[in-house]
Amino acid sequence: MKDATEQLPDEGLAQAWARTRLNELWARGRAFLGTEVAVLGGAMSWISERHLVAALSQAGGFGVLAAGSMPPALLDAEIKATRALLEEGGGQKPFGVNLITMHPELDTLIDVCLANQVSHVVLAGGLPSAAAIRRVKEGGARCVCFAPALALARKLVRSGADALVIEGTEAGGHIGPVSTTVLAQEILPEVHDVPVFVAGGIGRGESIVSFLEMGAAGVQLGTRFVCATECIAHPNFKKVFLRASARDAQPTPQVDPRFPVIPVRALVNKGTQAFVEMQRQVVNRFQAGEIDQKTGQLEIEHFWAGALRRAVIEGDIETGSLMAGQSVGLVTREQPVADIIEELCEQAVNTLARRVPPPLSF
Repeated sequence: MKDATEQLPDEGLAQAWARTRLNELWARGRAFLGTEVAVLGGAMSWISERHLVAALSQAGGFGVLAAGSMPPALLDAEIKATRALLEEGGGQKPFGVNLITMHPELDTLIDVCLANQVSHVVLAGGLPSAAAIRRVKEGGARCVCFAPALALARKLVRSGADALVIEGTEAGGHIGPVSTTVLAQEILPEVHDVPVFVAGGIGRGESIVSFLEMGAAGVQLGTRFVCATECIAHPNFKKVFLRASARDAQPTPQVDPRFPVIPVRALVNKGTQAFVEMQRQVVNRFQAGEIDQKTGQLEIEHFWAGALRRAVIEGDIETGSLMAGQSVGLVTREQPVADIIEELCEQAVNTLARRVPPPLSF
């Protein structure tokens, strides 16, 4: 029997086979998104705006606008501005819009997306209603939803979701309690009716390959694109990312279970410490009878209002919110989006090329 190394084709043939194999692995995701690579940009408030979104789509990925707390008129303008940038770049490429389900004008925001013929609408920030999913689909767009557990994934598919994103606790911003690898093992083998994209802590092509081979249709990355040259984030914000390690991105703590806080993963700074102290003050006022539980909860939830903008736009890295995933340690330099996409694909291809392929016929 021949040694395995004797069965390997030459390097060029191995690379060609690997590229073909990668295209096969994420073919379903590419077809669903209408892109060259099945990589979605994570929707990051103040960061995932027209420039980064257009750059991602032009580079062959799938940019996603973060609507956040935008009113309908502002979202309408941002969608149109994104489309104009894509036209300037040489033609239309697909992109999506991320809407927060708790937004008081969600239905109107969905209508804005539909009026602008946005091809994909992502419903995030909570479990979307069947009515919201139906509104998106009946308007002609594809609906993507986040599934934090297998039971909810199945529920969303029954409600009509066209695709799912499973995001682990390694991600930046608001997070759940389960790691990406565990979610992938729980959901990917069980959900086949719709494409499933994996997110949270992904920063290299080797990781992308592993999830694709488990059954993912593609991946979503956010933190990896913060230091893209096209990203409008303040230089101070980017410098913090370039200096940070994975362990620097930590979830915000909850002081009292009577005032539940949805954890937010961010780089620790004075703002993080002030948030903890603010929670303590709310608890003390509640125990003294000065405020009720609902009022205290709202104060806690509103604490970070504007904090992310201060960091991203104004460069306040001391008291602003430095939301980042644990993959921040893999962000080592500022580079164009196209180079990041190319680097991820090259890593994925090299990973596949190192394996002994089946008999080749070209």
